[in-house]
Amino acid sequence: MRKSIFTFFAIIFMSHLFAQNNNCACCTEKHAEFAFWEGQWDVTLPNGNKAGENDLKLIEGKCVLQERWTSATPGYTGTSHSFYNAVAKQWEQVWIDNQGASLHLKGNKKGNQMILQTDEALNKDGDKFVNRVTWTDNEDGTVRQYWEVITQTKEGEKISVAFDGLYKRK
Repeated sequence: MRKSIFTFFAIIFMSHLFAQNNNCACCTEKHAEFAFWEGQWDVTLPNGNKAGENDLKLIEGKCVLQERWTSATPGYTGTSHSFYNAVAKQWEQVWIDNQGASLHLKGNKKGNQMILQTDEALNKDGDKFVNRVTWTDNEDGTVRQYWEVITQTKEGEKISVAFDGLYKRK
C-alpha cells in the first residue's frame, strides 16, 4: 500500500513537471511588451557623450527581462529584473546597483512606451515624490530611457530629470 501511494505521488509530480516544461507560461502578448528593450546597447546622453553600455536578455523561459548596466563612469554597475506580474496585472522592475541603491518600479505599456514608477515616498524635506521611468520604442530601432523625479512641494509639482539616455544597438 505504501509503495503504491509513493508511486501515485511520483507520477503526479512527474506529470506536473512535464506539463511545466511543455507549457510556456510567459508566452503571451502582455509578457512580450517589454521585449523591444532586449539586446546589447550603447547608451548616449543628450549631449552625445557616452553614458554606458547595457545588455538585456530574456531569461527564465522568457518570463524575466534581465538588465546588466555598465556605466561610462568607472566603477558603477547595476542590474534589474523586469517582469509582467499577471496577478497584479502590471509590469514590475527591481533595480539594484553596486552602490546599494535600489528601485521597485511598477506600471504598464501605453502605445510605444513602457511607463513604470515607484510608490510615493517622502524626501528629506518631507515632500512626497515618485521616480517615473519611461522607455520609448522609437521607429528607428533606438530606445529612449527618460527618468524623472516628480516631487510635490508646497509650491506645486517639481520635475527633475535623473537620466535621459538613447539606446543604440551594438
